Amino acid sequence: MPRLPRFTTLLTATTVGVYLLVVVGATTALADAVAACGTWPLCSGPLTDPQVAVATGHRVAAAVVGVLLLATVAVGWSMAPRRVRAALGVALALYPVQVAVGAFVAVAGAPSLLAGAHLLAAVAIFASLALALAWQLEAETGHRPPATTEAAGTLSATDDTPAPDPAGTPTPLSQRGPVARARATLYAYFKLMKPRLMWLLCLVAGAAMALAAGPDLRVDTIAYTLGGGVLAIGASGTFNHVLERDVDQKMARTADRPLATHQVPVRNALVFGGLLTVAAVAVFLQVNTLVAGLGFAAIVFYSVVYTLVLKPNTVQNTVIGGAAGALPALIGWAAATGEVGLAGLALAGVIFLWTPAHFYNLALAYKEDYARGGFPMMPVVRGETETRKHIVFYLAATLVAASVLTALTGLGWLFASATVTFGALFLWMVVRLHRERTKGAALRAFHASNAYLGALLVAVLVDAIAL
Repeated sequence: MPRLPRFTTLLTATTVGVYLLVVVGATTALADAVAACGTWPLCSGPLTDPQVAVATGHRVAAAVVGVLLLATVAVGWSMAPRRVRAALGVALALYPVQVAVGAFVAVAGAPSLLAGAHLLAAVAIFASLALALAWQLEAETGHRPPATTEAAGTLSATDDTPAPDPAGTPTPLSQRGPVARARATLYAYFKLMKPRLMWLLCLVAGAAMALAAGPDLRVDTIAYTLGGGVLAIGASGTFNHVLERDVDQKMARTADRPLATHQVPVRNALVFGGLLTVAAVAVFLQVNTLVAGLGFAAIVFYSVVYTLVLKPNTVQNTVIGGAAGALPALIGWAAATGEVGLAGLALAGVIFLWTPAHFYNLALAYKEDYARGGFPMMPVVRGETETRKHIVFYLAATLVAASVLTALTGLGWLFASATVTFGALFLWMVVRLHRERTKGAALRAFHASNAYLGALLVAVLVDAIAL
């Protein structure tokens, strides 16, 4: 048992190593390099040739990862649970097949179909290792108490329990001066729009536009799309505040919202949300009707489908609700091209799969708060161990989706570096979450998820414009 953490660390490193091979294998730079290097295992050309250096580096990395995989299997075989050993066995069996197919592609110049099989084998190896890691972490930490009592304890709060007010009771607006009252009122309406969501969702739309049009993207298209996006996010946030105002009063993290504290009357908030909706659609129409339709659908989905139907009624609320965050990718692509393309759907898929891996960390950190509000979040319904395991599952799926995006779009080394580096950071924070099982660890994983997606989208922007 004392050696298990060492085995888990080795398994994590091997998983990241295989993902590196997956991403590099999906880049067009490697395809060009393989075409320029017709020998195996090493290239016959000089390393000063960039393509030869890329191909040689990939093969050396594959050898190092192969050694890591052998070491992982050797260390864990006698102590890991049966299903972990089974997943490791699949990865070990597939690895020489994947190498052999890669060698054949390099030497024989095989068709793209076989090259695709080489990449699919690498994805299958990565998926097997990700499963092994999730199951191993579950077996290693699922039965143990948290490292501290920071997030421990049972859920004893009920729906009728008022939330603590960490900031104290604010001074009523009627008791403030006119300037302070005006400032507080404006800030309350600003908070209704959920401004913290705007930067990331606008970055999603911006990355989609850049990926679709590259340097040819028009400035007015950017302005109208992002402007309409800000208004649409504001409308969605406002309606969400209205519909959850009673529940917000029961939860510590939402008890200070403008409607929960009666800073803004419900009728005024509804009018404000309606005006934002009309303004968003009007601005989107300056781009095209498809963008306007998708923008309106995003408002309705978040405000009605997610807030009223999914969030209070199903444990899968976060998973299905990920469509709300994925829609800006389709909006951005449609703004640049007038249609929804395959690469736009792939980017939307990355956001959709990232959402549970991201939000489950927040649900763990505020488990008791969500229970107090009556929301069937996964930690409340299925427990923290199951939630942590699903974070690994969805993180692995997100990383695979990012590699698919690489293969479809020809994104370069900046994107590859971002998804590997920040994906490894995100994964390591999740491993630490399993080991520590505290609110602080959950919040670190939450912030790591933000860093991953932010870095990925910036890399898309830069790579797409440079293409």
